[in-house]
Amino acid sequence: MTPQGVTIAHPDCLYIGGQWVPAHSGRAIELVSPDTEQVVARVAEADEADMDAAVAAARAAFDHGSWPVTAPAERVAAFRRMVDHLRARVPELAAAWTAQMGGLASFAGPMHGGSVMVLDQIAGFAERFAFVEQRPSMGAAVGLVAYEPVGVVAAIAPWNGPFGIMANKVAYALLSGCTVIMKPSPETPLEAYIIAEAAEAAGIPPGVVNLVCGHREASDHLVCNAGVDKVSFTGSTVAGQRIASVCGSRIARCTLELGGKSAAIVRDDFAIADAAKMLTGTITMMSGQVCAMLSRVIVPRRRHDELADAIAAEMKQVVIGHSDDPATQLGPLAMKRQLERVEMYVQEGRKSADLVTGGNRPAAMNRGYFMEPTLFANVSNTSRIAQEEIFGPVLSLIPADDEEDAIRIANESRFGLNGSVLTHDADAAYRIGRRIRTGGFGQNGLRMDFGLPFGGFKQSGIGREGGPEGFMAYLELKTMLLDAMPTAL
Repeated sequence: MTPQGVTIAHPDCLYIGGQWVPAHSGRAIELVSPDTEQVVARVAEADEADMDAAVAAARAAFDHGSWPVTAPAERVAAFRRMVDHLRARVPELAAAWTAQMGGLASFAGPMHGGSVMVLDQIAGFAERFAFVEQRPSMGAAVGLVAYEPVGVVAAIAPWNGPFGIMANKVAYALLSGCTVIMKPSPETPLEAYIIAEAAEAAGIPPGVVNLVCGHREASDHLVCNAGVDKVSFTGSTVAGQRIASVCGSRIARCTLELGGKSAAIVRDDFAIADAAKMLTGTITMMSGQVCAMLSRVIVPRRRHDELADAIAAEMKQVVIGHSDDPATQLGPLAMKRQLERVEMYVQEGRKSADLVTGGNRPAAMNRGYFMEPTLFANVSNTSRIAQEEIFGPVLSLIPADDEEDAIRIANESRFGLNGSVLTHDADAAYRIGRRIRTGGFGQNGLRMDFGLPFGGFKQSGIGREGGPEGFMAYLELKTMLLDAMPTAL
């Protein structure tokens, strides 16, 4: 069973060792539409035995197979065949995203088309990457630095951007010569099925790409398996802490892209009306379910009330509706537990700040996981709604005394993923951006470019994905000191 417009050949199977095999558990995971609360698909549920089988297949393909020693140019050619397959299935990827997590259909096509373009870009990075470099050496006639694949990679992706995030992990792993086990979120596994079918269609050797979808216990078992050399995880900070502790216990490698509580600083030269429109359009993007979301707004105290009124007016005009309606500007939250989480934070916010607008389920929407766009004003930066990631359409407006105070408030967070300043002065944007402790920073809104490094400071993660630098997380460095230059180079 799959959603309309999505064709998966073997949803009742897992992809292990180049074969579509039944799940050991015999169970299925039901995928629920956040628009209607109806089951729209079922896929095989992997248990601990399936995780072990996937690791064994990936281990055998890495230790004894051809992929790690295949010439980089040949790996690129094979990967480009995968990309061609995925490009042809962008409409299916878009439909799967809308059906599973309620992403707007009006945005789904461009989003997934853009993700495929990023894969092309990553292949280009691989073509130009020097996997062996000659370096000056005082210890030998020839000094070489070789970049070798890290090994078996467990790629764990979240439910909000399941295709782009998983595909990027697979891209860097494969092009580096690693073998990979995809573990998608149990809420949004269909994209990983399409990636596995692309690997099969492209002739990627058996065991190099594997797919297992399971719940928390089975996923933890995968992370704990000693046959996994590296975990690449995108998700919550709580889960990231567990993964880091497991990997640390056996000195396994890990890349963690975790949560955020990013701030936008509004300067005096930016018009209130423009700020209100931009900030409302941002917090309602993907129903606020974006790790790099600008969910805190820091504004000069004298402009606070004016901006609060302007944002409230913009929020009241937002069209809430089903994700497949072209007129919809704000769709549902992805699942029931996420709606309940947002509602909990709204109740917390009522205790410490002024609820200006929103905070309720829309009266006209009696089915689905919908929430009004919500604005809290006069928020203390020490409160829970300012310090904890809500992952919903909830915006906190925080007054600041001056620019120095605004920078202090922006940095007063255990997270450090993203940030922004709303100003027409590029020099001021650069100056402020260099003082904000985040992995990314943009002038005038939520700006992201996955062709450049992406990741966070502090509890927002470890390592970077994107850009040529993204390969480093999937490579080990080997120094070689030789008496002469080898003819193989």
